[in-house]
Amino acid sequence: MITLLLLSFFSLSQADNFDQAYSDLENYRTIYISENGPRLSVVTEQARVVSRRGGNVTLPCSFQRDPSSAPNPKLRIKWTKLTSDFLKEIDVFVAMGFHKKSYGSFHGRVHLQGANENDASLVITEITLEDYGKYKCEVIDGLEDDTGVVSLDLQGVVFPYFPRLGRYNLNFHDADKACQDQDAIVASFDQLYDAWRGGLDWCNAGWLSDGSVQYPITKPREQCGGKSTVPGVRNYGMRDKENNRYDVFCFTSNYKGRFYYLTPSSKMTYEEAVLACQKDGAQIAKVGQMYTAWKLLGYDRCDAGWLADGSVRYPISRPRRRCSPTEAAVRFSGFPDKKHKLYGVYCFKRQN
Repeated sequence: MITLLLLSFFSLSQADNFDQAYSDLENYRTIYISENGPRLSVVTEQARVVSRRGGNVTLPCSFQRDPSSAPNPKLRIKWTKLTSDFLKEIDVFVAMGFHKKSYGSFHGRVHLQGANENDASLVITEITLEDYGKYKCEVIDGLEDDTGVVSLDLQGVVFPYFPRLGRYNLNFHDADKACQDQDAIVASFDQLYDAWRGGLDWCNAGWLSDGSVQYPITKPREQCGGKSTVPGVRNYGMRDKENNRYDVFCFTSNYKGRFYYLTPSSKMTYEEAVLACQKDGAQIAKVGQMYTAWKLLGYDRCDAGWLADGSVRYPISRPRRRCSPTEAAVRFSGFPDKKHKLYGVYCFKRQN
């Protein structure tokens, strides 16, 4: 009898401990496994879709239900955007029957394509630089659910950047702001890798969007990891976003507007350059806008001019004597004294 009472007490104690340890189980979804296979499947016909800033795009997603299942008016379609570190999901769009809702920066820019009753494809309009990334399509049908992932890539250009303070002066948050100030975002590893495959060679380490620090080398040399190393993207790994300081790799894409060298143009100070663009109904151009014009539009001008960050640069798409004779590039003349009347100016007129 005593043994039975002890066993009963032990069982009750274990039950109490179980309830305490797993009290949050009620917040988790119960998943039922069917022996006859899934009753719901989600398919993304393309794993990768390419578009450009300002354009429209459709992220493909469709689903198939068990033909024997009754219609479900509460079937839910949910789109989220995965962060670069895959630790969080950002709500984009949810639809359930006639109820539809878009979130945050996507509000008013997203809707379902709805080509047929099984089409869960998402249409994004007026694409921004921040829309770049991976998206998850999830369909929830009662106790059944399935997901698919689609990547949205943008046509564009990656460029290295450092401010007037000089190289290796940006923590991650400063780097993020520096890119935004130049009409760009911090580049991802995939964007940097594609740029390296396209010939980008830069021997200064810079932040990427996932918090890592890397740099691309196409021509191995002693001061850039050694002559005996193979070409590639060198990786310093993840760094302290607050205390470590590096340059940054920025990414930008097509713009709606006109980039141009102001003519006729006398040599002017930085302040005079800003006013000259404003007088022409424009603004002094940003570094990202020059890179876009050079890389995507083939802009070529052998005149050094002021840009918004106080730097002086000029874009060469056709190498020639005295104008970047060895390669097509955006040439950098430094951050001169803003009071010196030595340069013209590049302006940008935004399209309304």
